[in-house]
Formats: sequence, structure tokens, C-alpha cells
Amino acid sequence: MRILMALALLVALVFPAQAQETDAPWQASVTGQIEAFRAGDGVAALDFAAAGFKAQFTDPNVFIKAIAASGYGPIVASRSHSFGDFTKVSDTVVMQVVKFVGPDQGLYEALYQLVDEPDVGWRVQGVVLKKEAGIGV
Repeated sequence: MRILMALALLVALVFPAQAQETDAPWQASVTGQIEAFRAGDGVAALDFAAAGFKAQFTDPNVFIKAIAASGYGPIVASRSHSFGDFTKVSDTVVMQVVKFVGPDQGLYEALYQLVDEPDVGWRVQGVVLKKEAGIGV
């Protein structure tokens, strides 16, 4: 999985960013999943995940625990988030930067890979998270 995300990060850096839209359709899925994590709603959080996650996690509560235990706690318990640049890799794949203020007031930046699944819509396929310098207010 880490190799896939490293490849996704490389793709995002190689392809030039598209003109940035406000309220891009995939951002609703990102926000929906983040809000579900914050609320402890495993069913909703897993619903915003791509098919690969749904195949791997049949229990929504196990999904949330696995995500938090894998180093994504700053997303699961984030205080706020905002959207940065994105890159449309294709008509069905987008790389979206999301900035977070974590529960420790630390700053974090995540690169989300989203896929537009037929008859479902935009879903989170993977995330790479890194800590940034500074603190959030």
C-alpha cells in the first residue's frame, strides 16, 4: 500500500496542476469521510472509501481503528481541514492536497488519491500524511 501511495505522490508531482476549482465534486467525499471519522461513524467513513478498502474491511469499527492505528490519528481526530491544490490525473483519478489541524494543534498535510467509481461517485483510494512545521490556531 505504501508503494502505491509513493507512486501516487510521484504522479501528483509530475503532472501539472489543473486550474483550481472551488467546491470540486470529490471534495465532498473527502469532507464526508473526515467528518465521519471525527464523529466515530465507521459506517459512513467506510462508505466514502474506495472498493479496495471495502473489500478489506467488512467491519466499519475495525476500519476506523485500523486507520487511526496506522498513523492517521491526526485526520481521525482533526480539529479542522482545508483544501489545497489538486491534480486531475485522469477523468476518474484526482490527487487532492488537504491541510489539517490535528488534535495536538499540530499542522499536517495529506495527499488524497480519489477515484470516481461507477454508480458510486468519488471515493478515497489512499492517503499519504505528513507533519508540517508550526501549530494551528
